[in-house]
Amino acid sequence: MLPVLAALLLLAPASLLLVALLPSHPGARRPAGMLLASRLATLLSLLLAVCAWVLIALAGAITSPLLGTFGIGLSVRLDAISCSMFLLVAFVGAIVVQYSRNYMDGDARQGAFMAGLCRTLAAVMLLVLAGNLVQLAAAWMATSLSLHRLLVFYPERRPARIAARKKFIVARLGDACLLGAAATLVARFGTTDIATILAHAQAMPTDAAPMTVSLVALLLGIAALMKSAQFPGHGWLPEVMDTPTPVSALLHAGIINAGGFLLIRFADVMLLSVPTLHGIALIGGFTALFGGVVMLTQTSVKGSLAWSTVAQMGFMTLQCGLGAFAIALLHLVTHSLYKAHAFLSAGSVVDAETAPALAPPRLRPVLLSLLLAMAIYVGLGWLFGILARHEPAVLTLGAILVMGVSMLLASALQGATTRRLVLQTLAGAGGTTLAYFCLETAVTWLTASSLPPIPAPNATGLLIMGLAIASFAVVTVLQSLVPRWNRQPAWRAARVHLANGFYINACFNRLVGALRDDRTRHHRTTIA
Repeated sequence: MLPVLAALLLLAPASLLLVALLPSHPGARRPAGMLLASRLATLLSLLLAVCAWVLIALAGAITSPLLGTFGIGLSVRLDAISCSMFLLVAFVGAIVVQYSRNYMDGDARQGAFMAGLCRTLAAVMLLVLAGNLVQLAAAWMATSLSLHRLLVFYPERRPARIAARKKFIVARLGDACLLGAAATLVARFGTTDIATILAHAQAMPTDAAPMTVSLVALLLGIAALMKSAQFPGHGWLPEVMDTPTPVSALLHAGIINAGGFLLIRFADVMLLSVPTLHGIALIGGFTALFGGVVMLTQTSVKGSLAWSTVAQMGFMTLQCGLGAFAIALLHLVTHSLYKAHAFLSAGSVVDAETAPALAPPRLRPVLLSLLLAMAIYVGLGWLFGILARHEPAVLTLGAILVMGVSMLLASALQGATTRRLVLQTLAGAGGTTLAYFCLETAVTWLTASSLPPIPAPNATGLLIMGLAIASFAVVTVLQSLVPRWNRQPAWRAARVHLANGFYINACFNRLVGALRDDRTRHHRTTIA
């Protein structure tokens, strides 16, 4: 009975697709029917997402019957992973749709925009709920194609066309890798059912996995890297700023998570290829550092938020590469909520940025703050038993957390003039660390039956962890020194190169023909 009820969750994407098929009436300034239908569809999706948690609370992981034949059709895989992502997409989707009602009010194509938004949300929901490889691959490609139409919603904006073209090329590479991985999995295991494939993967010894499974892990890793805007295929994400704000919010808070979801969903398969995990960790760690440094040089709010997403997706990829898939899932959810709020409230962010800035922290307070953050982490980690688990990956991620908290302490303590402010700052840092431990413990418990435990690292894995800690420590110290270098000519020159991402996007532009468009337009203008 419960598997049949799980299939009813497909009503969420079905209702959104029905809304997308409604006539949009381009001449209407406010298509009331479309707006009401889209709102009701998102609220229904949110209700069904809550019901999904009730189902797995009653029966654990569930796979619905296949609505199709020969492994081709629709099915739902319900566990802590899919329910978390389903609830996240439904919640963010409901907010974005409601925001779009006012944001696009008066636009002649408001109905078409709402239809595209609902179509994209439906594709993402089909992706996170997928119980078979065919549905997953189809929804993966449909999400990308539907997003492409939203990115060029205003086709007269040339930067949007260039960014969408780059995104299209990167996405097609990811699609090819995912299709290759899916075909290999079907050939190896003789089924498209994801639960069956994962069960077979769990039964395989890590040190004796077939080459075909290692190939699958590599293809899945490449597909995830392409989808998550990882270096060097990251260039399109910071340039997708000429689209409507609701599209930016949906992209940075939902669709960009598809790569991480793919790695987390097939965690049992990924663990069978340790070299692939090492490669993912290295690329993710470098992307996180690269995006974080470039973000500091951006002068626009949306540009800074976009590079922040690049860095955060890199950190999430690093977590997956270290085998900490439960922590990566937590990161996806929390980052999505933050980024949706940040994009939809970008105007208030501008007001906040115009407030007087604190003096840049000196090196000595930064080092003192680092020691205080370490003491807070060790104390709370001991209470939660994190330190006794002897999991190097968790300790590595905790060390990186300490560096972030230390920067919070350094910036606040620099401007604190009373003992009360100092105590409030320490309490805030302690509360942040406590929240991390509580959420990490909760998500580990929730996903214990869906995700494998963090594997013990080999020598190469330990080396990567040490490199990650050292790299983030260097960047943390540099962040405290950068404000004091603003008047130095060498830093001013370096800042220009950093702000342009070391011109990697320029090379990509040549590949996609952006410069050729410039020459063609100049030639046409000269003739005219």
